[in-house]
Amino acid sequence: MAKLYFYYAAMNAGKSTVLLQASYNYRERGLRTLLFAPAIDTRAGTGRIRSRIGLEAAAEVLQPTDDLKQRVLAEHQRSPLACVLVDEAQFLTPAQVEQASDLVDELDLPVLCYGLRTDFQGNLFPGSARLLALADDLVELKTICHCGRKAIMNLRMGPDGRALREGAQVEIGGNESYTPLCRRHYKEALAKVEITAKNGTH
Repeated sequence: MAKLYFYYAAMNAGKSTVLLQASYNYRERGLRTLLFAPAIDTRAGTGRIRSRIGLEAAAEVLQPTDDLKQRVLAEHQRSPLACVLVDEAQFLTPAQVEQASDLVDELDLPVLCYGLRTDFQGNLFPGSARLLALADDLVELKTICHCGRKAIMNLRMGPDGRALREGAQVEIGGNESYTPLCRRHYKEALAKVEITAKNGTH
């Protein structure tokens, strides 16, 4: 029986690698998959999913205004699908998460979503919040902080390498902009910024 999956983690946990491996496993058995990448994330190029270890594949570009259910239905009618996989699923709208759940419930089609749970301020992304509410299976992919503990937070850094406390929720970037940290070291990094601001030092 098909399920809606949410594979979540901090930055650099290998989410795209796991997605590409899952798609490969289906295709190796002669089963068709459909991959989606959000239009906002162009780090690998538009319509590309690329992992940090060099794996990559073409993907359908998903706009916030797109109806995910209708996009998948059109492809499924053209040629039957075995699985739908969504990269950077934190950028899904809540409506698109609902549409993903419809695909599971109405077509018995597995939908595997991979993304961040929280932003650099520790707040849930709207898409991730809806996935946490609706997904049949929640799977945490783990990565580690520099101290060896499990990293669960995403620290955003400025050009000077210092932690940022404020800013837009969505700002696309890689290792130059974000680092995964455990909760303790995330708090310590933000505390240093606060102390510096209070002291008026730079």
